[in-house]
Amino acid sequence: MSPAPEAEGTRLRTGKIPPHLLTRLLNTLPAHGPEVLVGPRLGEDAAAIRIGDRVLVTATDPITFATEEIGWYAVQVNANDVAVMGARPRWFQAVILLPQAEATSKMAESVFAQIAEACAGLGADLVGGHFEVSYDLPRAIVVGQMMGEVSPDGLVTSGGAQPGDVLLLTKGIALEGTALLARELPQRLSTAGVAPAVLERAKNLLRNPGISVVREALAACRAGPPHAMHDPTEGGLATAIAELCAASGVGATIEAARINLLPETKRLCEALGLEPLGLLASGALLIAAAPEQADRIAAAVRAEGIAVTDVGRITEAEAGCLLREADGTTRELPVFAADEVTRVL
Repeated sequence: MSPAPEAEGTRLRTGKIPPHLLTRLLNTLPAHGPEVLVGPRLGEDAAAIRIGDRVLVTATDPITFATEEIGWYAVQVNANDVAVMGARPRWFQAVILLPQAEATSKMAESVFAQIAEACAGLGADLVGGHFEVSYDLPRAIVVGQMMGEVSPDGLVTSGGAQPGDVLLLTKGIALEGTALLARELPQRLSTAGVAPAVLERAKNLLRNPGISVVREALAACRAGPPHAMHDPTEGGLATAIAELCAASGVGATIEAARINLLPETKRLCEALGLEPLGLLASGALLIAAAPEQADRIAAAVRAEGIAVTDVGRITEAEAGCLLREADGTTRELPVFAADEVTRVL
């Protein structure tokens, strides 16, 4: 069941604003020009603008939870949003805000170096942005914008899933949230009984298997194309499935036993009383594909050395978003008003 709309003037929770509020705000915008192929809408994380015989795909996202490797994070999550539309990330801009109370030249150099390293790893260029020390910030914030390009017939959106599609999930959940918790709350987790070796492995999930989905997204497009792709981020896998279904006007039935829950994620969530399905999940990719294409797409992803699992089926919208447990019982896919990480950070 979806959360009830908030009363006028009610304070909002930390994290994404409620979907119904976002939809209401977007509905106040005038119609876009014909060159805007994908504008702002629920479930889409990037815009697509036709320029001549090419399509410019552009995405923007802030990094507000993490403090370690914040510049590297910013590049990866924005590149993901571009790649899931079938475009190769090419050009990056960043707004870097350092907290006045802690800003040093070393901090500035570190964040800048992280961005440069991440861009180089993706073959993208840092082309501009803004860098300042800002008043009254509790921590550094980086707002990134990644741009890429693709041919019009190569464009993929979150809104193309069709009933009967196979829903594939790469890697597992929730890589980003697990790494973030291990890096930001090591003492609390240690006190809760999480072994040092588990904490170390959890921290390393940021880069191994990593939170980038660029390789698997582009591989899926070469093999497919898929009907739709969406990368789970804030609000976890459950929110990403709901967003994909909302964008496509469909439902989904997810097999809980097929979701790859990493042991590090399970242990940290147990220690903190968190639900993995609602935890930051960058690093996973949802791919909706026609049954006759799903095996070929999965094989292309595996050829990149990336795990992928068939986790369910796309259904008619009237069926809703359902989670089938290992014992065969079915319930509504849980709804998270805010990402689980906000409960502890």
